[in-house]
Amino acid sequence: MNIFPIALMSLIQFLPESPRFYIYHGREEDATDALKKIYGSDDAKSKLKELQEAHDKEPSSISYTNMLTPGHDQFHPTFLTIMAQINQALTGYGAISVYGPQIFELLGFGVAEAEFITQGNYISYLILMTFAWLLIDAVGRRALMVWNSGGLILMFLLLTLFGGLASQADQLGISKLPPGILGCIALYVATGHFGIGWLATVFLIPTEIYPTSARAQGTAVSVVVWGLSNFLVTLMTPILFNNLQYWLFLVFAGTNLVAGLSTYLYQPECGGRSFEENQEFFEHCREEGSWRVGKVAGGKFRHFPPATKGGDGDGETQPLLGRVREQL
Repeated sequence: MNIFPIALMSLIQFLPESPRFYIYHGREEDATDALKKIYGSDDAKSKLKELQEAHDKEPSSISYTNMLTPGHDQFHPTFLTIMAQINQALTGYGAISVYGPQIFELLGFGVAEAEFITQGNYISYLILMTFAWLLIDAVGRRALMVWNSGGLILMFLLLTLFGGLASQADQLGISKLPPGILGCIALYVATGHFGIGWLATVFLIPTEIYPTSARAQGTAVSVVVWGLSNFLVTLMTPILFNNLQYWLFLVFAGTNLVAGLSTYLYQPECGGRSFEENQEFFEHCREEGSWRVGKVAGGKFRHFPPATKGGDGDGETQPLLGRVREQL
């Protein structure tokens, strides 16, 4: 298990520090050095001036009360942050992964077999979620969450069917093995949908929509809501599982519909845009009196910016892997 944190720490040193953080703390020389790594020496001075001007326009301090007060400028970003974390919990996969062995037993496998299949699912999880590194900066955060909610809905509907067939196999006079195997495949695919679409994306959102003076608080709100939401869903899962058995998958298909639909309606695509560009969305929302992404700015924020789609761009809009590659 130590291999993964060691590999992570060995790569972090090649990532540039945040120039916004340095400017916020009055460390202009450090900010200039960071900008040179991101944009190159030629553009560092002009970018430094832009960031200083943007910093001067930001409020000096923002409290949690401000962020949770309707009507305040930071309430809308806080709403999106909270919604994203609640929706991640509503996908149900955090709870499903915890109770994997019980689910595979429901599909007709013995205790030992269920545990081995669960371990295989975790390995599949590790492999499949790495695709998020590539896709998150290629198609965007919003698209990944919406499309993978659709995938989870389909997989949970299939799990309802296969779980029912496996549970009623004796009454139906069929073998438990075929629906059990198909149910395993559906759960493995569901694991991939969650790992690619919902595992990391929700944690990126507060880092891209809050000003520097509220970014730490926004991230804290995100993590607290994540913990509470997953606690409640995980707490309720064994109770629902004992009473509903395979019908629990149908419940999670419904909660994924809620998560996907609310994300489609209200979550703007904040990837591939600078902080200032993302702030345009909130400004348009205030001017137009709507939080519906499709109605704001002609639907401009529904999609990944064309100029950076597919991995082009630099600085803040440059994909993470591209930045690491350049530093290496």
